Amino acid sequence: MANARPKNSRDWVQRHLSDPYVIRANEEGFRSRSVYKLTEIDDKERLLKPGITVVDLGSAPGGWSQLAVQKLRPDLHPSSKIIAIDILEMDPITGVHFIKGDFSSQQGRDAVVAAVSPDGKVGHVDLVISDMAPNMSGIPTTDQARMFHLGEIAMDFAIEFLKPNGVFIVKVFQGTGFEPFVKLLRQNFVKVSTKKPGASRNESRESYLFGRGVKIKSPDVKLD
Repeated sequence: MANARPKNSRDWVQRHLSDPYVIRANEEGFRSRSVYKLTEIDDKERLLKPGITVVDLGSAPGGWSQLAVQKLRPDLHPSSKIIAIDILEMDPITGVHFIKGDFSSQQGRDAVVAAVSPDGKVGHVDLVISDMAPNMSGIPTTDQARMFHLGEIAMDFAIEFLKPNGVFIVKVFQGTGFEPFVKLLRQNFVKVSTKKPGASRNESRESYLFGRGVKIKSPDVKLD
């Protein structure tokens, strides 16, 4: 498991409550410590700006969407758009269009597409951020396969709906399947890099892959 708890749950709770990012999130009104992972990436890449469209995959409890609202200011910039989806319930956030559903299902994907592009056209999205992760079975090979399956689903959506210079950020786990997935991203994005934000716990195998600029392929080009 990527974020396995210690055998003593009381120790885990104590460590969690004393985590500086948890403390900071509570002080600043964010719903999760993971917001600082996206904050660190955004501080470097300057992605979240008023007027853009953001799709937040695996959004609950809502930290990343909260940050997007702060940066995009949809209250002042009506062209700013934030669409979020998660299989879990998420308390409402003003300025965020939340969909409770499974993005890996056709129904969930269709709901996001309808919110992003009512006219059915592609190329509307500036940023796709995916913090999706499967329910962990404790079997590393199974969990890795499920993780990268979700990553590929998110990537396929990003390739179809991102603007030409749009950005895709996806959480992955280091290990089996990592390098092939990076290769797949490089086949589809002009710039690809790996991000390991400081807010990611030391014992976690998670990292984030960053892709900018969707490559335009000829109809006869096929991926291996």
